[in-house]
Amino acid sequence: MANLKSQFEAASQAALKLADVGNSDKLKLYALYKQGTEGDVTGKRPGFSDMVGRAKFDAWSAVKGTATDAAMQQYVDLVKKLGS
Repeated sequence: MANLKSQFEAASQAALKLADVGNSDKLKLYALYKQGTEGDVTGKRPGFSDMVGRAKFDAWSAVKGTATDAAMQQYVDLVKKLGS
């Protein structure tokens, strides 16, 4: 787990430097990062007028139930894929 955590932290830094990442990939990165750091999404879904918040909530909700280590590994894999 310690190795995965260090890979996750390195991937989160690398993700900040990614160029030309589409919105769907950005939402997937956001969702996996939140799932890996905070667990399942909580709270109410943002209202219709908050489209960005709603999209983020929906993306995070889509990975609900994913184990922390699985979310971290998926995040690392996605950053590697987008960076290549």
